[in-house]
Amino acid sequence: MNRPAAPFSLLLALALLGSIPAAPAADPSTIARSGAPGLAPCASCHGAAGEGQGSFPRLAGLDGAYLARQLDDFASGRRASTVMTPIAKALSPADRRGLAGHYARLRATGTTGGAEDPDGRRLALEGAWSRGVPACVQCHGPDGRGVGAAFPALAGQTAGYISAQLRAFRSGQRNNDPLQLMRAPASKLTDQEIDAVARWFATRPGLRTGGRP
Repeated sequence: MNRPAAPFSLLLALALLGSIPAAPAADPSTIARSGAPGLAPCASCHGAAGEGQGSFPRLAGLDGAYLARQLDDFASGRRASTVMTPIAKALSPADRRGLAGHYARLRATGTTGGAEDPDGRRLALEGAWSRGVPACVQCHGPDGRGVGAAFPALAGQTAGYISAQLRAFRSGQRNNDPLQLMRAPASKLTDQEIDAVARWFATRPGLRTGGRP
C-alpha cells in the first residue's frame, strides 16, 4: 500500500524552516564587557582588559585556539570548574570562538609585579631533572611566552592562577592536558616550589597583541 503524500502545506513549512538562518553570534566585546542574558560579563572576574586578577587568569594576548579549546572543555565537562562550566555551556560554539578571538587580540598588560623568585627561576629555566621535572620553558617557550594552542603563555599570568592550576594538575582535578604532560611534573612539585615558580612567571613580561612578544 502506498503511503499518502505529505500535505503541501507541511512540505512548505519544512522548507521555510530549513531556510531560516541560524541566529548570529553575539558581539564578543559586548559579552566580555556587559555579559549576555543570564551571564555575568567576563570582565567581572578577568578584568576590564582581560588582565586577570587573583586566581582568575589573564586572558589578554593568549593564543585564540588555546582559549577556544578551554571553553569547549569547560562546556563538555572535560575541564571542571564551578564558575566556568555553566558559563561555557550557556555560550554557543560561535560565541566561544568569538570570545577566544577577542581576548587573543587584546594587548597583554605586562607583568603582575613583585620581586623575582630565584627558586622559581631555577625551576622555570632549568627544572629539577633529578626528580624528573623538566624546565617549564621547554614546553611553554622562552620566558614562558607560550607555544601555539597546546602550551599557553605563563609570562605575566597571575601567580594565584598558576599556583591553583599546578595544584589542580597535581591532584588530578584538572586532566585536560595534552598527553598528560602537566600531571607528571606537577605531581613532583612541593607547595613551596609551585608558589615559587608561579611568582617567577608572574614577573615576566606578558605577550602583546596577536601573541607577539
